[in-house]
Amino acid sequence: MAFSCQNNDDSEPKEISKSDDKILQKADSILGLMTLDEKIGQLNQYSVGAEMTGPGDKGSTSQKRYEMLLNGEVGSVLNLLGAENTYKLQKQVVEQSRLGIPLIFAYDVVHGYKTMFPLPLAESCSWNLDLMQQSAAVAAKEAASAGLQWTFAPMVDVSVDARWGRVMEGAGEDPYLGSLIAQARVKGFQGNDLSSNNTIAACAKHFAGYGFVESGKDYNNVNINKHELLNRILPPFKDAAQVDVATFMNAFNDMLGIPSTGNSYLLREKLRQDWGYEGVVVSDWNSIGEMVNHGTVEDLKGAAKEAIIAGSDIDMEADAYSKYLKELVENKTVDISLINEAVSRVLVLKYKLGLFEDPYKYADSARENKELLSQENLAVSREMASESIVLLKNETNLLPLNKKKRVAVIGPLAKDKDAPLGNWRAAAQSNTAVSFYEGLKSALGQEAMISYAKGCDLSIGPNNFFDELEINETDKSGFSEAMAKASNAEVVFMVLGEPAYMSGEGRSRSNIGLPGVQLDLLKEVYKVNKNIVLVLMNGRPLTLEWEHENIPTILETWHLGSEAGNAIADVITGQVNPSGKLTMSFPRNVGQVPIYYNHKTSGRPSTAPGQVFYTHHTDVDNSPLFPFGFGLSYSEFEYGELKLSKKALEAENDSIVVSIAVSNKSKVDGNEIVQLYIQDEVGSITRPVKELKGFEKVAIAAGETKQVSFTIKPENLAYYRRDFTYGTEPGSFKVLIGASSAVSNYKTFTLK
Repeated sequence: MAFSCQNNDDSEPKEISKSDDKILQKADSILGLMTLDEKIGQLNQYSVGAEMTGPGDKGSTSQKRYEMLLNGEVGSVLNLLGAENTYKLQKQVVEQSRLGIPLIFAYDVVHGYKTMFPLPLAESCSWNLDLMQQSAAVAAKEAASAGLQWTFAPMVDVSVDARWGRVMEGAGEDPYLGSLIAQARVKGFQGNDLSSNNTIAACAKHFAGYGFVESGKDYNNVNINKHELLNRILPPFKDAAQVDVATFMNAFNDMLGIPSTGNSYLLREKLRQDWGYEGVVVSDWNSIGEMVNHGTVEDLKGAAKEAIIAGSDIDMEADAYSKYLKELVENKTVDISLINEAVSRVLVLKYKLGLFEDPYKYADSARENKELLSQENLAVSREMASESIVLLKNETNLLPLNKKKRVAVIGPLAKDKDAPLGNWRAAAQSNTAVSFYEGLKSALGQEAMISYAKGCDLSIGPNNFFDELEINETDKSGFSEAMAKASNAEVVFMVLGEPAYMSGEGRSRSNIGLPGVQLDLLKEVYKVNKNIVLVLMNGRPLTLEWEHENIPTILETWHLGSEAGNAIADVITGQVNPSGKLTMSFPRNVGQVPIYYNHKTSGRPSTAPGQVFYTHHTDVDNSPLFPFGFGLSYSEFEYGELKLSKKALEAENDSIVVSIAVSNKSKVDGNEIVQLYIQDEVGSITRPVKELKGFEKVAIAAGETKQVSFTIKPENLAYYRRDFTYGTEPGSFKVLIGASSAVSNYKTFTLK
């Protein structure tokens, strides 16, 4: 793609198509038959396990929820997996409830179902929208074969704080790229036909601002202004809505002083009124109940009232709607029309999924057994993983590896088959990823000269989704063996980073360096052999000051999924030339966080030599260690002079073509992600120093030069201005094209 433009203007609500109109009529016909209890049931969602396919112990929560299911008082469930289980519960609900309204089965299919793909943050570093769409489509196919119809993904939160554990779920710090990736993932999950049993409903989350929690602490408050909300946070949500994402999910945080789950400005004014969105809004887990903790309502009844009035359709796990909506309607505190609107949206979704036509179409055990972990799916995972890897440093050209070299493989993650699966691993079985060691040994063949030492343990306590991770902070007993193995090697691969559950929900960190004694291990090995390739496995940007200063080669491999080891080996051996580029800046130290490329200029931005009184820290440079858009290759690319077709945009339909020659000066074919940035020099509000506005992933053969062009139109320069209207402002703009956001050469044009 030479250029993509997100359409963020507040366009008129879209008209209902004839097919949607027919579905609405069907939904309304069912709505007319429903009691108030049954209506409220459609807005009620519970987490269930396999035990919920039967009545459970007398008096237990399971028994109560089972009875509610059979009474038509639950509209959707999450966490019940497998075609056999979903078929069994669906059959009971359809056959025993009064109206036989089918359930929707939902699950967090974030980066794969059984076949794991790279973390979403890792995938975003590929900048390959088609491949990201394909990985989501494979995940949808697997999930649908296991009886699921709804995923709580993609997370489209923009975030600039690497301390926040959930950066692993998103697309990084840029709203433009984040918008395109949001659309790609929605299209992948939902396909062209939501009623197909190979597709599932997607969910744009978390609406809105969750990525800006203060101090990077999960579930914390958000303190930003309305312009930042409109210009930085909302664009990916808006663009997800424009490709008909089936559902939205509320955020845990407050926004402009009001909890997002009960925020009428977000849910009614922006989402429904301005964007014309007609899909379902679901709360996050107990986020309705947590409004009480926020202190904006007195009790759960007040929370139920605020949430339904604001526009939250489904209550996930708070019991607020099931306990209090009926009373609120009967005493006329809540108008029945709000209930009817919400129920209608849920019923329409069920029609679109094809559940009224065939409630069991997704539950097919034979298809499930054939689809999960198929060779075809694993091949897509391997390709996605190899394109997600970012080469951060290759100072002495240790990579690609000469296969005849004696190598040592050292580190607690080198033989780890679990960490590469990452957090939010859906139905993946623990310890099933291809480890780094396995991948390298397979790639180098039987005659490979590989020695191995673990060096240290990383986690010494529980390593699972629900427990706090305990890290080894003291045991260095394995250092001597690691040093001995390293001293006899020509190249040392140090495989270090975070275990799977050190990033993700609830996994915020105040120190984002290598955890435990890993840096100490690296320093000791460095004393005996400086030919080190540092292979990082992690779910967030890390602080790597010592590593960057001393280690000649650094490879960022994230948590890459089922085929991690094979994909890393493909890059190490040169079978794949790395092309990934960072979508989130790496800080020099944690004191710089939050750090991001599209910051605003200050009143004192000067960095002239000898100055003291300007915006800076006295002990570290203002720049990140590795900026947004950065990534190396085995090829060497050279950028020519920037050229503009003209110097002014003079009408609404006018355009300027910006072009540049990019040459591959090496003997290796490669792919370069060419990036276009624009700076609005004067605005009615403070503006970013630069903003990504286009990119193209270009294949350039060894010795070849290619012309890369982008088209700039006035609409690409629009934003929410001082008065909160959306549009352009005349003035001067800088345009920059380069290999990362650190590009500084520019040409100027004007918008008249």
